[in-house]
Amino acid sequence: MTSIYEQIIQIFAALAAGAILGMEREYHGKPAGFRTMILICVSSCLFSILSISLGGGDRIASNIVTGIGFIGAGVVFKEGANVKGITSAAIIWMAAAIGMCIGLQHYILAAIVVVCVLMVLLVLFRFESAFDNLFQLKMYEIHFLVTEYSVDELEHQFDEMQIHFKRAKITKLNNIVNVEYNIGVSPKEKREKVDQFLINNVRITGFEV
Repeated sequence: MTSIYEQIIQIFAALAAGAILGMEREYHGKPAGFRTMILICVSSCLFSILSISLGGGDRIASNIVTGIGFIGAGVVFKEGANVKGITSAAIIWMAAAIGMCIGLQHYILAAIVVVCVLMVLLVLFRFESAFDNLFQLKMYEIHFLVTEYSVDELEHQFDEMQIHFKRAKITKLNNIVNVEYNIGVSPKEKREKVDQFLINNVRITGFEV
């Protein structure tokens, strides 16, 4: 059985791992930041330590996974036509997994995973940003009055602006037409051109990206 000193080291190691992940989330202003990641990582480590003591490792581990799933779902939300918070939800899962690793005394594995997660978040984030500057496929949700504008007119203006688009969905409610488009914009200036067109178009009552 693990000594109390070893267990204290495990808790502090989990605290450090959670703090590292939390600082990255906090720096980018994302949900589930510094304190949340620490609590998730430490609690998963503690449950893993207890599971060894109680002899119900598999059952407790599966309950950790289920419980963390509920927390992860809480940071995912719809903003306009896009879904936000999926990366934060995935990091919550990773924090729990790292905490379990430390609780089961797999220190080297936990350290390697922390480094890998940071590489994905920091290095690949820059690569993703650079790629987005070359090409972006954005979901636009556009609203207008059926008596003031039409889908054909809007799409004709897109064609004149040489904007590549694909209509995804169209609905009508109380004389307001809502149209969703997948619009490809490249480079960044062209996206600003699309945004300015939608903002300055007095016949468009609103749009979301």
